[in-house]
Amino acid sequence: MNVVDLLCQLVRRPTHHAARAEEAGDELALCHDVAPMLRAGGADEVVVAACPRASGHPGGYVFARWGTPRTLINAHVDTVPANRGWSHDPWTPEVKGGRISGLGSADTKGAIAAAIVALDRARPRDVGLLFSGDEERGTAAVHHFLASPARATIERAIVCEPTARAAGVAHRGVVAAKATVRAEGGHSSRADHLPAPIVTMARLATMLDHLGRRFRELGPAGMQGVCMNVAALEGGVAFNVIPTQASLLWSIRPWPGFERAAWDQLIAGAIAALGADVQHEVVLDHAPFAGGGDELRRLVGGHATGFVGLDFWTEAALYQEAGIDAVVIGPGDIAQAHAADE
Repeated sequence: MNVVDLLCQLVRRPTHHAARAEEAGDELALCHDVAPMLRAGGADEVVVAACPRASGHPGGYVFARWGTPRTLINAHVDTVPANRGWSHDPWTPEVKGGRISGLGSADTKGAIAAAIVALDRARPRDVGLLFSGDEERGTAAVHHFLASPARATIERAIVCEPTARAAGVAHRGVVAAKATVRAEGGHSSRADHLPAPIVTMARLATMLDHLGRRFRELGPAGMQGVCMNVAALEGGVAFNVIPTQASLLWSIRPWPGFERAAWDQLIAGAIAALGADVQHEVVLDHAPFAGGGDELRRLVGGHATGFVGLDFWTEAALYQEAGIDAVVIGPGDIAQAHAADE
């Protein structure tokens, strides 16, 4: 099978996320597309499993095994929505100048195509291939697989992401949080006498920005700072209405070994200093990752351009939490991921 033709076929099958299920791509359909290819590649068993995405919309994965899998190769089938600025239809791949342009070509349908085409060269032994959904918005598919009997024999995982073939042995986590404050609200002629929810959240935004700046020189080499991102301040309906509530959304990307409890205390102190009844919740919590033991380094060492730390989060952290050593490596460049003309 030609890897270019196969990648183009995978790109033509939309698997992107969307707010409404009817507007989203169909990652389970892609799993059914590749299942016969895995069977033709001599797999002893191929299973297509349906499981809801984190959003509740349909999703799933396909798992193939050769023998008793000790090593798992995992790539995700889903993509982000098409970014603005594409010069052509994102799901109509273009092959030009030795490059394939199409949504998901780097992140990570190129890895799926490479793994399937590799079956033409040799049959794996005690290896599993997992092509899973819901990576870009949640982690439902990998969690579903890790809870299945198929996970029992897995000792190590090669997680495919566009690393330009560098082997990622560590990466940051992601923590997103939201604060909300509510008040009486009313006519703006009473603004001198009523609480101002948006101002309260703006004060918190400034505190978080200062806190992030304090951490910029902290952390291991190559991963200093927490990447504080004050992402959204919401509230208000009109210039002459005091809003009844406001909310602030922010995120950090902690390094492996980050002292999370101490950080949480700093956030609690900043919120307490506002002197208002602020509700705070963590809306996303992905742990950092540090892995890549000797056996994985031996397996990928001859193919990797080097062993590095990565700035972006991957599902390698989920394997580590499950007691499975992992490494992150794949074709394509992260600079192309989620961009127009990927």
